[in-house]
Amino acid sequence: MNQSIDNRSTVRILRIQGFRIAMLGWLLLGGLVVSAEDSVEFLNGTTLSGKVLEIRKPQKEFDFESSIAGQTVSRTYSYSAIHAVTFGGKRFVINPMKSASSDTSDVSNGETVQRSRNEVKQLIAELGASDPDWLDSTSLNHPKSLDLSWPMKAEGPWNESKNVGQYMWGRVNPNPSRWRSGVKLIYECMDLHQGNRELLKRDASALASKYFELFQDYPRAAYWYEKADAKVNQPTGVHLAECYYRLGNKAMAMAMLRGQSLHVDAIKLLGEMGELDQALKVADRFAKTRAFNEAFLNAGDALRSAGKHEEALRYYQQILDRNEARNAEYLQRFRGRASDSIEAIRLFEQADVSKVADGVYRDHARGYNGDLHVQVTVASGRIESVEVTQHKEKQFYAALTDTPKQIIDTQGVREIDGTSGATITSQAIVNATARALAQGAK
Repeated sequence: MNQSIDNRSTVRILRIQGFRIAMLGWLLLGGLVVSAEDSVEFLNGTTLSGKVLEIRKPQKEFDFESSIAGQTVSRTYSYSAIHAVTFGGKRFVINPMKSASSDTSDVSNGETVQRSRNEVKQLIAELGASDPDWLDSTSLNHPKSLDLSWPMKAEGPWNESKNVGQYMWGRVNPNPSRWRSGVKLIYECMDLHQGNRELLKRDASALASKYFELFQDYPRAAYWYEKADAKVNQPTGVHLAECYYRLGNKAMAMAMLRGQSLHVDAIKLLGEMGELDQALKVADRFAKTRAFNEAFLNAGDALRSAGKHEEALRYYQQILDRNEARNAEYLQRFRGRASDSIEAIRLFEQADVSKVADGVYRDHARGYNGDLHVQVTVASGRIESVEVTQHKEKQFYAALTDTPKQIIDTQGVREIDGTSGATITSQAIVNATARALAQGAK
């Protein structure tokens, strides 16, 4: 474990207060700052309204807060994904709009980002080691009954008012208004755990996971995953590999994903990076293990995102044919997800928006933690909106906004990418949307 985990205050090197944000904005955009709602126009043609939070000129990226489906969400965007920004009441063009034939694909936001290994490492060392600008102004609001000693193994029955990990899972993750205070709580626990390497390593992993799953803040997630010594035989190690990929260096991600001892989540990431053959080889290694259900679902999802629907069906069908799991609850979950995915693929033709009557359609599909419900609005022959109206998901919240956006951008449910390791939730949204659209087939 790196000694800097025990001296957290020494790595808070990039605090940006309000006046510095304004100054950086002026330097970046060349204009005066006045009070007004900000907006971002992406190169893919979509626009998002909200507020610019922090601009990092050397890294050519900024944080933007917006309200989506009633939830306040903060995301990081690279300049190269942006056509224009309205900031402080003035509109500034960052990049010219590209033609339809231009490559505007990105690993995260519709852009192509390439960074050298040294550039990625520098980004992680500088930005990743810093605290977000909102940390100091965030208030702690956890129950006073929480045991901040946060033992490695929880004792007694589930108690979200006592155990920090259970509080995070049950009350922080499903509530975006608590995400920032949840991150601050982990920092507070780290301060209390100085000198205890085992607890600090766990804390670092928990902090990384919050940055990764909730904020998609890949530099900070990578920094803390590295401090936690994340390995690819666990989800955290696969997430670290994904951070490298999202930050612009696929080779760094692939270097981590070599070898036999990979976690089943590696299948999803390999598929998303275009390494489909390798993803299927990994999936097949799990064929005779207890993890075959997860492996085959991940393989099916990877194939489906690549447009290989018949091959995807074969993997999903194996889950139904084998009809095995460690208990009845898991069996129902795996069979439900496989069945939903098979049905969605078979509904693709009916779910073609050009064949769907205008109207509002609702349906559901199996998510990570139960049924996920959507409402889809079709107007003038186009998908106008896809809203997740009810869910029980407790992690990977990026999918709740990213996947509907992909469906609207592509005007369909075929070949939708999973979101930051959130394939389960993403595919549940796709499956439910396919079902909903099929209701309106002419």
